[in-house]
Amino acid sequence: MKVAKLVYLKEDTYENYLKKQKKSHFLQSYSWGELSKQKKNLTPYYLGLIDEKKNILGTALLLQKKLPMNYCYFYCPRGYVIDYENEELVKEMTKEIIKFAKSKKAIFVKIDPDLIYKDYNYLEEEQKPPYDINRIFNLLKKLGYKHQGFTKNFETMQPRYTFRIDLNQSIEDIENHFSKTTKQRITKAKKLNTYVEIGTEKDIKEFYHLMTLTETRKDFVSYTEDYYSTLYDIFNGSENGKATLFLGKVDMDRTIKTLKDNLKQVNNQISILPIDNLSKSAKNKLNELTKQKDNYTKEIKKFEEYKKQYGNNLTLSAHMIIEYADKAWVLYAGNHNILTETYVNYYTYEEHIKYCKEKGIKVYDQFGTIGDLSKDNPRYGLHEFKKKFGGDYIEFLGEFDYVTNKLMYFIFKKLVPIYRNIIRKKSKKAIENEVKKNN
Repeated sequence: MKVAKLVYLKEDTYENYLKKQKKSHFLQSYSWGELSKQKKNLTPYYLGLIDEKKNILGTALLLQKKLPMNYCYFYCPRGYVIDYENEELVKEMTKEIIKFAKSKKAIFVKIDPDLIYKDYNYLEEEQKPPYDINRIFNLLKKLGYKHQGFTKNFETMQPRYTFRIDLNQSIEDIENHFSKTTKQRITKAKKLNTYVEIGTEKDIKEFYHLMTLTETRKDFVSYTEDYYSTLYDIFNGSENGKATLFLGKVDMDRTIKTLKDNLKQVNNQISILPIDNLSKSAKNKLNELTKQKDNYTKEIKKFEEYKKQYGNNLTLSAHMIIEYADKAWVLYAGNHNILTETYVNYYTYEEHIKYCKEKGIKVYDQFGTIGDLSKDNPRYGLHEFKKKFGGDYIEFLGEFDYVTNKLMYFIFKKLVPIYRNIIRKKSKKAIENEVKKNN
């Protein structure tokens, strides 16, 4: 190919190119780079590969993590934004990126391209990726990238597995792919008159509270309230993406009124039955109505108790959706420990799927699941929940490291897992203390 070189790109030039690319991703956006700088102690570099006419051939967001003795490493989230089927282009991008990395004393460069390795639709039928993934895989290895393995859980920087819904389908087709139990639970949430609304910055505190409850329950740790607040501000403070909060709520008075109205209707139906001369079908009808009456009576009593304990208005689910270009990701989802029988979480998911569809979003990504589907996997329940919404089950190609300093890379690979485990334990303890403080 003709002479190409790597250059720094201004925000508007970088974003104007990136948003038009099929493989654009919020993790490559200028906004994510700025968040990484402010809250992750990383230095972002917005780079473009250009030809002699200054045409952009590809871009890369490189996040620099500084290490002792002036060493560093670079992480390029979701890989370079290039045509991976163009072998010469991949070679040129690699050559320029590695030259840049060496100039910064980097010991390696990590990429995890948004390239589909395997794809199964909601019927679990395998679908062929739109490119020769084996050829790309072999090309990267030939160029010197070390594949980090076909991991099955959340060992990598970003999830290797996810569920994606193609929003080019009609909303009817999308919802028809929901599992039977999902449809039933959404119906129940609606019958209980729960509701979903879009939140604002003032709701970050409530969102964070639900995240801490979820993290303690699921045994993982995430971020501080300030992190979520900063993310929300950055993505909503520019044109480089958008963060939207969806809040699934219950209004006890409204739910109790709905249940009482239902009870009244059942009592009215019972009152018109000829009790003294019931046919077989009428007896069956009476038995069914009596069961409904008992159920509504119990539900009313239960929600009246909930109101005494928790007040009238309660947020049960809080989800943060990131929109970028023509795609959206369910980045974070927090849920309360109580009132799970209302299934507000399911209803909240349905509402932001509809929202994305109505906005013209093309791809809806649930951002993370597992590949190890053994039932004793602690993340198995998460997988089964996300599966119920009928998206394609996607496996990405995985992480690749291009090593530029073998000795330091060896030391890094040995020491970092120990360090991260220490940090994780400290973070988990902090989250547990936060939950105790707020309960």
